Amino acid sequence: MEGLKDLQESIVKSVEKIQNSVVSINSLKLRRDMRYGIAPMKGSGSGFIASADGYVITNNHVIEGAENVEVILNSGESFDGEVLGSDPQTDVAVVKINAKGLVPAEMGDSDRLRVGQFVLAVGNALALPGGPTVSLGVISAKNRPMPWADFIFEGLIQTDAAINPGNSGGPLADIEGKVIGVNTAMIPFAQGMGFSIPVNTVKRVMEDIISKGHVVRPWLGISGVDIDENEIRMRGSSIKSGVLVVRVDQWSPAYESGLRPGDIILSMGNARISGMRSLIEKLSSTGLGNTVDVVFSRNGKKYRTSVDIREAKENVTVVRVQ
Repeated sequence: MEGLKDLQESIVKSVEKIQNSVVSINSLKLRRDMRYGIAPMKGSGSGFIASADGYVITNNHVIEGAENVEVILNSGESFDGEVLGSDPQTDVAVVKINAKGLVPAEMGDSDRLRVGQFVLAVGNALALPGGPTVSLGVISAKNRPMPWADFIFEGLIQTDAAINPGNSGGPLADIEGKVIGVNTAMIPFAQGMGFSIPVNTVKRVMEDIISKGHVVRPWLGISGVDIDENEIRMRGSSIKSGVLVVRVDQWSPAYESGLRPGDIILSMGNARISGMRSLIEKLSSTGLGNTVDVVFSRNGKKYRTSVDIREAKENVTVVRVQ
């Protein structure tokens, strides 16, 4: 019994620690209506204070396309929010409010998370009045892809803590009240499946947006598709897995290195490429300005080339071909 009381007290203290850092975010978006013309559409979500001088973290989809953004503190104070930048590929956005002396949330280390550890999802669930909603759960899995989304949403934290509409952008915290993720989605047709962006990803995106105005991301310049053993066998090859290059952006690093549609990427550096996920992971871990060897197959023969990794051009979006 004493153990349960201690656990309960830890949860209460964690909630008390983080709740003053959680904010509600209201957005006003204009939508074209065939009957009424331009119609306003209100939305609500969550966020949390990342610095005492007014930087707020939320989801890109909470503020995307918004004409106005309102940030409401747990105290009830309201501020106009300025969207400094956002990153659709990680669903992270940074909003700035003109306020000082705020209580920032303490950020943890998502690389040290363990499956089964307790977590708290905190946010503006269903836009209910009276402060943020708190739910308790565990980490169900790590490094999950979003079931219906593209490969850009790999590496998510899966939790069974209740995540409802309005929770988007709010923190997922550990039992010490440290933010270890940002709640981004739930699956309405499943029971107890919510997803959060790891806080280490959020830190990197936030730093890039604040310092550079956009996210610095390595660029290869291809669209590709996972290729499995059955497809390879039909081609009469002994290759077991890889990434089939479907499109190559002209004058991209991939184009300049000689990669062309129809090639099958087998390895990058010292990492074997089994599919798009491993290709993106390897690319992300390769620093800008570095040159990396790529082994690929073309017409049944293997070749090696070198690719210079550069920063992605603005508005470049690489998609997985289904």
